[in-house]
Amino acid sequence: MQWSALKAMGLCHPSSVYRRFCEWLAAGVFREFWRQGLLAYDGLARIDWRWLVLDGTQGKAPLGGEKTGPNPTDRAKRGTKRSLLTDSRGVPLGLVVAGANMNDFKLARATLESIPVRRPLPSRSRRQTLCVDLGYAFWPVRELAREYALTLRAPRRRGLRGLTPSRRRRPSPRWVVERTHSWLNRFRRLLLRWEMREDTYVAMLHFALGIITWFHSPLLK
Repeated sequence: MQWSALKAMGLCHPSSVYRRFCEWLAAGVFREFWRQGLLAYDGLARIDWRWLVLDGTQGKAPLGGEKTGPNPTDRAKRGTKRSLLTDSRGVPLGLVVAGANMNDFKLARATLESIPVRRPLPSRSRRQTLCVDLGYAFWPVRELAREYALTLRAPRRRGLRGLTPSRRRRPSPRWVVERTHSWLNRFRRLLLRWEMREDTYVAMLHFALGIITWFHSPLLK
């Protein structure tokens, strides 16, 4: 809900809640909540590093603010983009935000670098595959995958060779990241971005990712 709605419900004063929220933000509470969830999940159910899925989505940001831009899918209204990385089960592993007009492939490096836990190094017996859609089928993403020792799996784009086509015996698991985006949109606070500051918006996202990791993963099913 909005901060001012807390006073109307008689819970507490909005300024007190926002002040405490900023204190927790400065202390890294929300990111650590997400990180501890990943560590617990990895210790019991094991993160499936063999298949990593990357995708972005746009959302509305009526008030504008940091890391917003004209949304090409919403008549150039102010919007924001979330770039999300998950494993094959949809457990969120990385997240960055940018303006809605930012190309997906330009956020690939920042998303991989945002993983809050240690990623094991791939080997010949346990290689790691990065699954992306056509928006990432560019040379910079191919070089990035080579740098991170990832096998890139993307639809073939005209003029680019060396990209592994998506036609394989095993179906592409790209739908799991779209499901995780849908889980994020179920949080009313995140469906529309009302935060003008980037750090407070990212803190809300980290809190939601932590909840998804702890409660929506197969660990607790």
